[in-house]
Amino acid sequence: MKQQVGIKDIARILNISVSTVSRALRDAYDVSPETRKKVTALAEELNFTPNKNAAALASGSTKNIGVVIPFITNYYFSTVISGIQEEAYNKGYNIILFVTNDDVDREKILLKNIATTSLDGLLISISSNSDMQDHFEQLMQRGLPIVFFDRVPHEIHASKVMQSDFDGSFMATNHLIEKGYQKIAHIAGPKELNFTQERLKGYLAALEKAKLPQKEEYIIFSGFSQGHGYTDTLALLSLTDAPDAIFAVNDRKAVGAIQALKANNIQVGVDVGVVGFTNDPIATVIEPNLTTVEEPAFEIGQQSCNLLIKHIKNKDHEPRDIVLPGKLIVRQSVVFSENK
Repeated sequence: MKQQVGIKDIARILNISVSTVSRALRDAYDVSPETRKKVTALAEELNFTPNKNAAALASGSTKNIGVVIPFITNYYFSTVISGIQEEAYNKGYNIILFVTNDDVDREKILLKNIATTSLDGLLISISSNSDMQDHFEQLMQRGLPIVFFDRVPHEIHASKVMQSDFDGSFMATNHLIEKGYQKIAHIAGPKELNFTQERLKGYLAALEKAKLPQKEEYIIFSGFSQGHGYTDTLALLSLTDAPDAIFAVNDRKAVGAIQALKANNIQVGVDVGVVGFTNDPIATVIEPNLTTVEEPAFEIGQQSCNLLIKHIKNKDHEPRDIVLPGKLIVRQSVVFSENK
């Protein structure tokens, strides 16, 4: 009967220590690329398959990453998850999904009761009303590596991966200005969210650059749904001096805005321009098709997972912020007019 090859055999053949072989097989940060390549090549040649359960017990690693998100049916977050899963799979990790339903109380309970011993690290996108940071800091004090993505708490010293909300909203508002719109409103998200504030700042900066008035009544804070976009737009249309363009915090609200305009016999694009933010598939279903800022959702997932794995492998890896740019997608909900 053929004797099974073990880690000791690989160590003896390469004249290195057993611990070095073990660390190379689990892709530890303190093994040189040359040594790792030699070990993995020989292991493949000898048809050696490491005992993952034993390796996990020896290293304290579970190869599991927790992902905490507000929604699972949301197009943006489902795309982020795809990016996370792709990166995790390529690096030999599994993901375990936790959904808060955008409820901060559920988020706190979930993180308080989470079995940290079954996870190597956590990726978190916070709930809309996450004003307290204690539940995050407690996990970090317990030594669990955490990377925040998309919705991030700026007061916590940890790695974060985000799109550039300021630049994206500036781009969207500036596009409306370039197309001749002068009275631009913003239907925003919940006021307490950092990315709501960043998108508001980009909108205001574009108005300021163009020397256009910033009217308080043109800014409405509410939720993210299509229904919120509809009711926010009705409120704007009821103003004595109604806007001639709307920049929405996301595509769902922008679609609600288009529906409200059409229900009031207002020509979208010609009479009132609309721009969204996300590039959700619904943007090409609604008529007219929605001009929007495309978020790099898949890349955010990939990079946040990659960054977390670096923290898992090296507890001293310095926290960093990664900010990815968006892209303006021009469609028919904005029409150029010299008479505006």
